[in-house]
Amino acid sequence: MMQRQIRLKLDEVKDFVITASRCDFDIDVSYNRFTVDAKSIVGVLGLDLNRPLTVAYNGYNLEFEKMMNRLALAC
Repeated sequence: MMQRQIRLKLDEVKDFVITASRCDFDIDVSYNRFTVDAKSIVGVLGLDLNRPLTVAYNGYNLEFEKMMNRLALAC
């Protein structure tokens, strides 16, 4: 299972959810104890977007990987 840290801005949420929805595997987004489905715009908007989010997934989609690379926090 892959886990990556990202930072989402409010105007990026829609594109993130649309891209996640095109994947045929589960994607979870979490912050602290709260975990939501990345394919749910209401769930993602319910998270604190001012904090780094953890995205966990077990699959590969080129378009999704490009988005993750763009949103990833520097390590």
